[in-house]
Amino acid sequence: MNTETEGNGEYTNFNCNGVVQRCRVYRGAFGVEDSVKAAGPLLALVGFLVFPFIWSVPEALITAEMGTMFPENGGYAVWVSSALGPYWGFQQGWMKWLNGVIDNALYPVLFIDYLKSGIPALGGGLPRILALLALTIFLTYMNYRGLTIVGWVAVLLGIFSILPFVVMGFISIPKIKPKRWLVADVHNVDWNLYLNTLFWNLNYWDSISTLSGEVENPKKTLPKALLYALILVVLGYFFPLLTRTGAIPLQRDLWTDGYFSDVAKIVGGVWLRWWIQGAAAMSNMGLFVAEISSDSFQLLGMAERGMLPEFFAKRSRYGTPLVGILFSASGVILLSWMSFLEIVAAENYLYCFGMILEFIAFVRLRIIAPASPRPYKIPVGTIGATLMCIPPTILICVVLIFSSRKVMIVSLVGVAIGLVMQPCLKHIEKKRWLRFSTSSDLPDIQAATREKIKQIDSPVV
Repeated sequence: MNTETEGNGEYTNFNCNGVVQRCRVYRGAFGVEDSVKAAGPLLALVGFLVFPFIWSVPEALITAEMGTMFPENGGYAVWVSSALGPYWGFQQGWMKWLNGVIDNALYPVLFIDYLKSGIPALGGGLPRILALLALTIFLTYMNYRGLTIVGWVAVLLGIFSILPFVVMGFISIPKIKPKRWLVADVHNVDWNLYLNTLFWNLNYWDSISTLSGEVENPKKTLPKALLYALILVVLGYFFPLLTRTGAIPLQRDLWTDGYFSDVAKIVGGVWLRWWIQGAAAMSNMGLFVAEISSDSFQLLGMAERGMLPEFFAKRSRYGTPLVGILFSASGVILLSWMSFLEIVAAENYLYCFGMILEFIAFVRLRIIAPASPRPYKIPVGTIGATLMCIPPTILICVVLIFSSRKVMIVSLVGVAIGLVMQPCLKHIEKKRWLRFSTSSDLPDIQAATREKIKQIDSPVV
């Protein structure tokens, strides 16, 4: 693993992106329980097998192509800016960053929730507030110290979160009754909960793009990291769900977030329950540090492109974007008034808008910049690229339709803020109230668009 040399101001590239990406997407099978409550075992299992082909695979492939085409920290904001212009590039960056902040509000809360059964004082009041603040400060400090810390934390927490599920899987085998997997009631399905659970657990493949500028040889490591992470994530969700639903009688109402710890006690005893609870807590720690890394480096990349004030591009002596880290850690306090499921639905709603822009940018760049270097290119033409985006786009529309009014209002207010923020920042730049600049080390992302316009405007001889 290579990363910043701590303390001396010299930065080398980070080469553990596969681990961070896996930790960013895979939640250690925690959070999949609601899919059983929403739709029963059969649809839950089918969902975690089929959904990746509709959503995860296309998103990962697009990320591999675009991330190697633009190997810099702005990630998807740079893709959209190149294809649709800086205004929409900013909107993409804003929506994705806001989505990440909302997502990050979940993990310290979930961490404390898994511990409160052993420490009842953490159930509410001042002890809970102090614990949340202390945990947030500690995890934020780990990100400040650099990607070396984040990488090794992701490795250790990833292993710790997987092991109890492997053990519980083997213990469950003698108790499995295959007929339990076939239980389904299509007339009694909570589609909103079902789709949001699948969507939340199987998205975020594009988040690694905001660390592309820190990755050593991204044209080779990025596609491999996405491939390995995709395989591990799908297996890591499907097999725990398969063994647990087959090992115990079905009581759908009990299958809510955290129910795997109860299943562990039924299958293996109290010791296994404690292990699962500890793994859940550690998994949420890993997700927090991975999310903060992705979000903060995204802000750094946007600042390097002149989309945000220059101070967002300042690095600490460990090579980390300090201002971006502080901004990205703010969601824990700001979003504490929303419930777990409302937070999940709100971030999914914003994520859908961002993905639509990504799909448009992906296809448009295939049209206006077909000859631009793509170290990794999906082996399809423009028509194939367009067709590949249709199934996930339909899925996005379905998720949006099933969203509640409260989630819709909160999300649309967030989108509206971004629509007016970009012109305000341009006014601030024009008045020179804050300094904006574009890094001279970055390529001209608008060159392909200008060349295409020139070709269209040129008279045919």
